[in-house]
Amino acid sequence: MALPSTNSLLGLNLEELTDLALRFGQAAYRGQQLFDAVYRQKMERVESVSTLPLDLRARLADEGWGVGVPSTDRKFASSDGTVRYLLKLADGETVETVWMPDGDGGESGDGTEAGDEIESDELDPPRVGAAGGNSESKRVESGRAGPSRPVRRRATICVSSQVGCAVNCKFCFTALLGVKRNLEAGEIVGQIVAVLRDQGVEPPLQRVNIDFMGMGEPFLNYDNFMKAARLLVEGVGIPEGRMTVSTAGIVPRIYDFGREAVRPKLAISLNGSNDELRSEVMPLNRKWDLGELMKAAREFPLRARERLTFEYVLLDGVNDAPEHAREIVKLVRGIRAKINLIALNPGSELPYRTPDAERVADFQKILMSAGVPAFVRRPRGRDIFAACGQLKRTVEIAPAV
Repeated sequence: MALPSTNSLLGLNLEELTDLALRFGQAAYRGQQLFDAVYRQKMERVESVSTLPLDLRARLADEGWGVGVPSTDRKFASSDGTVRYLLKLADGETVETVWMPDGDGGESGDGTEAGDEIESDELDPPRVGAAGGNSESKRVESGRAGPSRPVRRRATICVSSQVGCAVNCKFCFTALLGVKRNLEAGEIVGQIVAVLRDQGVEPPLQRVNIDFMGMGEPFLNYDNFMKAARLLVEGVGIPEGRMTVSTAGIVPRIYDFGREAVRPKLAISLNGSNDELRSEVMPLNRKWDLGELMKAAREFPLRARERLTFEYVLLDGVNDAPEHAREIVKLVRGIRAKINLIALNPGSELPYRTPDAERVADFQKILMSAGVPAFVRRPRGRDIFAACGQLKRTVEIAPAV
């Protein structure tokens, strides 16, 4: 049995936890009890798992076994309700995880339940904001908010897969860190467990979407990312249709991903409408160019109604001209796809500027008029460096909460 280097229960699946119980001379069903305690109940300490015998709890603790939830090193709150967590791992490294009440609209039009909810909420906004708190949780369980109508709650957690990132996209803060190491499956799941516990949220009673779009390239940490996705489905109770993974274009892994039995939705970072432009802002394009990338996209097996998402960060005067929009129309022709447009989230260390809203709207209009669904993602947490592309463990900002 391959165990995490830190003796963390988080990251072990049911079979591995059952093997661990047997190793301690326990009945096989103790593995299921451990699985439920770690993932469904989100226990913080082994000693608190009351379904286990006292002697087993003591032996696990004595041998250095812990649940493995990362601790919160710093926490920053935005004026828009977004919270950026700087989470400390067992070896002292830190990663960032972002909580976005009501999300950022990234699921709009993707053909899934999560996307449908956004459209429904826009037509009939909920009376209650982000999920959290005991009294609100009780309302969710009863299915009512006040006397007149059901609560519809939606939140998104943006999760990291590596400490830093090796892809070196020129418009992204995280690239400035380089890559330090991959996260283990338990460290990926642990971010979500830590945020859910802090926010007082219980999936699936409350609808939580997961974006693997934080620090790192998930497909360069493929096995750990996929194991984490399976544990979130089987243990935490978050359906695969509520999870989206973003890749910069690791083409061989796109094919692998399409064959997975449990598969989150796929988003591909495009950011350039031709090879010259994309190679300028995403050097990875020199390894897998647009021809290879779009071939993989065309062959990707989509579910009924599902659309492949292409993300496009608009850089003022670089990739946001009308001719670039028309090139995108040609690139995605024949693919059941949608485009998420992201106006660059600014930063002083980046050589690019944010286009104005009118330029973004004109770009979107060209795509839409050609029959390509296009959505502008809402920036969340810009004031705390929590928005897309801004994650670099910044602490020199407003006081932590």
